[in-house]
Amino acid sequence: MTVNRWENIKRYLHFADNNNQVPGGDKLFKVRPLLNFLNDSFNSIPMDEMLCVDEQMVPFKGKSQLKQYIPMKPKRWGYKFFILADQHGIVYNFDVYTGSIQPHPGSPDIGASGNIVLQLASAIPTNISHNWFCIMDLQVLLEKKKIHCVGTVRQNRLAGCTFMDDGAMKAKGRGTHQEKMTTHDGVNLWAIKWFDNRPVALLSTFVAANPTTEVQRWDKKEMVRVPRPNIVAVYNKSMGGVDLLDSLIALYRNKIRSKKWYHRIVFHMLDLTLVEAWLLYRRDCQSQIPENARLPLLDFKIQVACCLCMENKVSNKRKGRPSQVVLGKKKRGRHSFVPPDPVRRDNTDHWPLQANEKGRCQMPGCKGIVMSKCSKCAVFLCFTRERNCFFDFDKG
Repeated sequence: MTVNRWENIKRYLHFADNNNQVPGGDKLFKVRPLLNFLNDSFNSIPMDEMLCVDEQMVPFKGKSQLKQYIPMKPKRWGYKFFILADQHGIVYNFDVYTGSIQPHPGSPDIGASGNIVLQLASAIPTNISHNWFCIMDLQVLLEKKKIHCVGTVRQNRLAGCTFMDDGAMKAKGRGTHQEKMTTHDGVNLWAIKWFDNRPVALLSTFVAANPTTEVQRWDKKEMVRVPRPNIVAVYNKSMGGVDLLDSLIALYRNKIRSKKWYHRIVFHMLDLTLVEAWLLYRRDCQSQIPENARLPLLDFKIQVACCLCMENKVSNKRKGRPSQVVLGKKKRGRHSFVPPDPVRRDNTDHWPLQANEKGRCQMPGCKGIVMSKCSKCAVFLCFTRERNCFFDFDKG
């Protein structure tokens, strides 16, 4: 693709008719059809049991009224997303922050953080455990919907609940914990404060401190065993799904510069969708393909790009001068490009052609030297009376 063609594609890239835009209406009008389509697709994915809700920052420093500044994030400037994902990073629901967060229809107003959680949780079936930063009113509402919760909480959010101060817990040593239990609006709540390197308070509607387990910690010059409440183990097991998703997206992010504010959201959604597809591919491979045979993320992205460029095309010839590629030292052995399986088996425009030079057949197990090629795959294949690797390669 030439530079001019790519610039024209970016220039005319639209997802909604600007004539239908209402002044003062939806701030994401230009990309709302794309966001709704992806959200419906993510909602249809079978959900895991342990889910979490967290923020996600999309790096952007251009001019936009939706841009946020969060100093404690690795990427301080950008768009803020709210993500509902499982512990492996698979996304099931998301929303873009556009300003004030209104209460979810049919639910009371419990603040911005609680409202967005109730909105994302609307796509969750009942009897599922979840993990997020929480408040007491939010956990009570979710428990009434048969959604169990556990999460960290600030002590000033626990009205009427007093714990031992930090100095006293530090004097007792690492692993000290204190548990409080109460019933609020017919819902049982457990609040636990645990001291490890520093104190942390957790709140849950389905898990308490017992049974405790022991974890290893480094203390000065030796490893020691520290008692850990059960609520901390459950929380640590299911947290971090959104952070894992962020790290995977950041590995091969599309860094495309544009003055249009919505382009950054569009290309971020492309990155997120590809990572989502790779995570689903790995989940489907758990019982069928061993770990060392699964495609890494980069190879998966390359195969998706090859399939999109070649599948259902009538020709793979390019016009204009060929690009000048600096070749390194030649390596012995098979080095010809072999297209991915979806391209080989799409049953479109695969024809045997006579080449001007000879080459080794690319069919696995065949060592023939032939002059016949596949018109689409552009690889040498046997097409003789004795062997028909052309048929086996594109149909097998």
